[in-house]
Amino acid sequence: MATRNPTVWVTLQANDASVLIDYYVDTFGLVLAARYDGDGTVDHAQLNWPEGSGGVMLGSHRPGRAWSREPGTMGCYVVTSDPDALYERVLGRGADIVRPLAGTDYGAREFAVRDPEGNLWSFGDYPGEPSREG
Repeated sequence: MATRNPTVWVTLQANDASVLIDYYVDTFGLVLAARYDGDGTVDHAQLNWPEGSGGVMLGSHRPGRAWSREPGTMGCYVVTSDPDALYERVLGRGADIVRPLAGTDYGAREFAVRDPEGNLWSFGDYPGEPSREG
């Protein structure tokens, strides 16, 4: 099976994109793939999820633009093969735990954190249901 580039990306804007990029790399283990700085801002950054396809695209908040969203309003779910190890990592870095690591009634292990700008991140081993062809 051929490796494909991700086709769905989480996007967000930040009041302090530089700080948020460093937080994502250090706390969550995202990998910085690209960063383009402007006049005192981050025009665009791409951070890849190291366990597979997908990642985050972000930049500095610029109110009034057509593609502008308030910082701190994003929420997403990230699949990880080892939620226990990732949970220990984020705990060790002082992350704001919103929901501690626990099992769910559908058999997953998950936890949730709030990043420094207020975005909600849920991590777990639930990969979703397969697509139904037909």
